[in-house]
Amino acid sequence: MSDSFDDEWRALGFCYDHNSGGRECRFIGSRAGLLRLADLLREYVSEPSNQPVSEHQHYGPYGNLEVMTWPEPGIDDHAIFGPLPKLAELADLVERHLNGAESGQQIRIREEFAPLAEFTLVLDVRRDGFDPASAAAEIYA
Repeated sequence: MSDSFDDEWRALGFCYDHNSGGRECRFIGSRAGLLRLADLLREYVSEPSNQPVSEHQHYGPYGNLEVMTWPEPGIDDHAIFGPLPKLAELADLVERHLNGAESGQQIRIREEFAPLAEFTLVLDVRRDGFDPASAAAEIYA
């Protein structure tokens, strides 16, 4: 993996991957790094150009994390999607679950956001100071 990709993971604050077999979208990082997912979702929701259905943004070094405006909330191997108010609720859920979370904990979010979602969002909490590029090196090797 190149240093530029490492820097992009670090700037994002977490590493992201989806496991199609396990039906999971996994986010790996320290508590502080994972809280940046909530920030990212709030930034997406606050951008007026993201209001129309099918608008979307790609994130991360490979652009494989996609957030998309859609009539119904869901998570699949393509994107995290929903109407903007539901995406804002997801940001709040992520933040609430991470408050007090400890290293080694895996937080699973699906029912609270989108009970019929194909995938579960998993927050894999690592120690403070965790380098998300190290997880990416294992996943994308």
